[in-house]
Amino acid sequence: MTERVVEVDGIELCVESFGDPAHPPVLLVMGTGASMLWWEEGFCRMLAEGGCFVIRYDHRDTGRSVTYGAERPAYTGADLVADASRVLDAHEITAAHVVGVSAGGALAQLLALHYADRVRSLVLISTSCAVSVERELPPPTEELMRFFADAHVDWSDTDSVIDHQVAYARTLAGGRRPFDEAAARSLVLRDVERAHDFTAVRHHDALPDGELPDVPLSSIAVPTLVIHGSADPMFPIAHGAVLAGQIPGAKMVTLPDAGHGVERADWAIITAAILEHTAANGR
Repeated sequence: MTERVVEVDGIELCVESFGDPAHPPVLLVMGTGASMLWWEEGFCRMLAEGGCFVIRYDHRDTGRSVTYGAERPAYTGADLVADASRVLDAHEITAAHVVGVSAGGALAQLLALHYADRVRSLVLISTSCAVSVERELPPPTEELMRFFADAHVDWSDTDSVIDHQVAYARTLAGGRRPFDEAAARSLVLRDVERAHDFTAVRHHDALPDGELPDVPLSSIAVPTLVIHGSADPMFPIAHGAVLAGQIPGAKMVTLPDAGHGVERADWAIITAAILEHTAANGR
């Protein structure tokens, strides 16, 4: 396990790797607004022990990557897609199996569409279609919408920020399983303490898409696995089913009663699915 800050094209990104660099590379792309800590260390080690070289990294304005503070950043969602390619450049990796969760799943799709030579295969978790499709998709659940409407957080008060983030994690968990508040609070605390400026993460809330050609998902030519929880409040499970249907040959794994994200209760299933997928597609 090695954490370091790399600079590519003048952009400083904090990266961490697990496993043998000689093994097939797996790049983990977290959702926007979340640092690499949300790919928990135990999860990364399970993939590494399964024979993968695992890389996680902090997006801009999260963790220890470049942070723009109170300034309005000039970067876009398209730049976050390019950052995934930059992380591979920093490791001198031509192409990797790319695993994205939530908005990171959208970034992974766009990477496969616009940097196709960098992607060996895709695993898309708790996400939706990154480009427009001719299907009507369900909105977030009423409970999640109420959370957004009622949430109050004082970003100058660390305790208020932590309470807000834990409450958000609880809502995203979907409500069908026991919620481990102690584990969530510990993770959020580490995330806040580790960040250069945790308040800068709010930049992701208003990030413009940037300029990427509108290419259909049917153009994705790499083997794709979609993993989705049946109780996902952000993207109800129809999002995963439609996404799998849009990408030629994509397969789907449903996680019963799972919410939004990579929950510890599902690590064994998710890592086994990723390892099987990568083994079948050019490890």
